[in-house]
Amino acid sequence: MARIDSKILFITTSPRTPARMIPEIELLNAHFTGKKWNTETQTAFMQLLSEENFFNGEGANDPAFSARDRINRAPKSLGFILLSPEIQLTSAGQELVTSKRKEEIFLRQLLKFQLPSPFHIPTEKATNFYVKPYLEMFRLIQYFGSLSFDEIMIFGLQLVDYRIFDSIVAKIEQFRIEKATTELSYKAFRHNQLYAELQVIYQNEIAGGKTKTRESRNRTLDKFLQTKASNMRDYTDALFRYLRATGLVNISYIGKSISIAPEKMTEVTYFLENIDRKPCFIDDEKRYVEYLGNAAIPQLLTDNRDLLLYKINNEFPQIEVEETVTLQQLKDILFDETEKRKEHILQEQVTAIKDYRLYDDIRTVYSQIIDKSLYDMPLMLEWNTWRAMTMLDGGHIKANLKFDDFGNPMSTAQGNIADIVCDYGDFGLTVEVTMQSGQRQYETEGEPVTRHLAKFKKETGKPSYCLFIAPEINEACIAHFYALHKMNISYYGGISTIVPLPLSIFQKMVEDSYKSSYTPQPEQVKRLFDRSNEIAATSTDEKTWYNEITTQALNWLS
Repeated sequence: MARIDSKILFITTSPRTPARMIPEIELLNAHFTGKKWNTETQTAFMQLLSEENFFNGEGANDPAFSARDRINRAPKSLGFILLSPEIQLTSAGQELVTSKRKEEIFLRQLLKFQLPSPFHIPTEKATNFYVKPYLEMFRLIQYFGSLSFDEIMIFGLQLVDYRIFDSIVAKIEQFRIEKATTELSYKAFRHNQLYAELQVIYQNEIAGGKTKTRESRNRTLDKFLQTKASNMRDYTDALFRYLRATGLVNISYIGKSISIAPEKMTEVTYFLENIDRKPCFIDDEKRYVEYLGNAAIPQLLTDNRDLLLYKINNEFPQIEVEETVTLQQLKDILFDETEKRKEHILQEQVTAIKDYRLYDDIRTVYSQIIDKSLYDMPLMLEWNTWRAMTMLDGGHIKANLKFDDFGNPMSTAQGNIADIVCDYGDFGLTVEVTMQSGQRQYETEGEPVTRHLAKFKKETGKPSYCLFIAPEINEACIAHFYALHKMNISYYGGISTIVPLPLSIFQKMVEDSYKSSYTPQPEQVKRLFDRSNEIAATSTDEKTWYNEITTQALNWLS
C-alpha cells in the first residue's frame, strides 16, 4: 500500500523504461517465489541482480531500499507481481515474461491502473482522484489527434477525475489559441502558462506558506514552483515512455509530441468505447488484486475474432486464413506478419543508409542531439549511431534498440547487451553510446560496457573491440578504458580494447566516410583498435593514449 499526496496525476516512474522490468521480475520469480518480501529477500535479490548482465544501476548503499524501489513501483502497481503474503507472479506477470506479444500485455495492465486503488490511497493533502490515468490519456490524445509534451505536462496531468475531461480539453484549446496570438517567444509563453497553472494547482499550499519541499529547506515560492515543475516533467516523460510501450502511439522526437499511430486507431477506439471509465474495487483489495493481475482483461479488439480477422484482411490481404484457426493462432498470424513487415521496412532503411541517401538526416539528428532539441535524446543517440555505423563501412550492423511496427525507434537496448553489435567477418565490434556525463558516466557505463564486450567475445569467439561514444568523455572513463588495455582479465575475456570518442570526433569519422571516393573497408575499422593497443602499450599515462587515439580517429581513412 502506498500513500500518495499528489495534486496531479500520479504516474509510476520506475523503471524509467518499462521493458527493463521484464528480466528483473523474471529473476525475482525464479529465485524468490513463495518467500516473504522482506529486508532479507530484498537484499538477496539485489545481490543476484548486480551479478546479471542486464543489470545497469546501483544499489550498494541500501540494497533493500533499491529492491523495493525497483519492484514495489511499476511491477506491483501494474499487477505483474504480488508481494503479499508471499512473492509470486500474477497471470499478467507470467504473460509478460513468456508472451511474444508484450505490447498487448503492457496495454491491458496500463488500462486497469487507477487512482485511487487499494495500492494507492490518497492522503488528506492529495486531490480527489477518480480516474484511470492511461485510459484517459489515450482518450485525450485521440481527441486532439496529437498532443505536445508541454500540453500533457501543463494540462493533461490535471486530469485527476475523468469527469473533468471536458474542462481539460477546454484548457488545452485555450492554450493553443493564446499560443497562436501571443507576441512572446514560445519559451516565455510556456513558462508563464506553466507557472500560472502551478499556482492554481497548489494555491492552498502557497496560501498557507507550506512551500518547503523535501529536497530543500528553501521556502521561497520560486523554488517550490521549480520543484513542482520538475516533478511534472518527470511524470510526463514516464507517461510518454509507458504509452509508447503499448505500441499504439507515435512519438515526434523533433516536435516532442505524441499521437495515436494511424494503423492502431481502430484498436484504440475499441477500448475507449468499451472500457468502463470508473475506478473499481477501491475498498476491496482482494478483488482488486484478482482484477489487476488477470491477464485476460480488459477485452481488446484483438480478443474479438471478427474484428481481428478484419484487421488481418485489411493490413495483410495476401494472407488466407482458414476457418478452423483459433483466436490465439490468429493473434500469432497478425504478430508474425507484422514482424515480417517491420523487418522489410528496416531492410529498406538499411539500403537507403548504405547508399548515403540519409547522410544529411543523420548529420541533422546529431546536431539536434548536441543542441538538446529532441525528445528522448538517449534513444535518438542510439538509433542515429546505428544508422551512422551502418553507413560508415561494410559489415552487418545490428541495433539492439526496440523498433515499433513501422521501423521507428521505440526504446533503448535492454541492459544485458551492447547498444549496437557489428559483425565484420573476421572480427566483431560493440558500440555503446550514452548521454551521461561527469562522474555519473563512469559509474553507470564503465563496468557494463566491459561486461557487454566480454559477453560478445564469448558468443562470437572472434577478436572483438568496443567503441564508446558520448557527447563528452569523462576523465574517469578514459582512465578506466586505458587501464583495461593493459590488464589481462579472464573474467572479461582477456584484454579489453575499448576506445572512447567524443561525439564530435565520431561525426568527423562519418563525414570522412561520406566524402571518401571509395567505400571504407572493415580493415580500416580494425586498424583504429589495433593502433589503440599499440599506443596504450607505449604510453606513459591515459591522457597521452587518449590524445593519440583521438588523433588517429580523425585520420582513420589515411
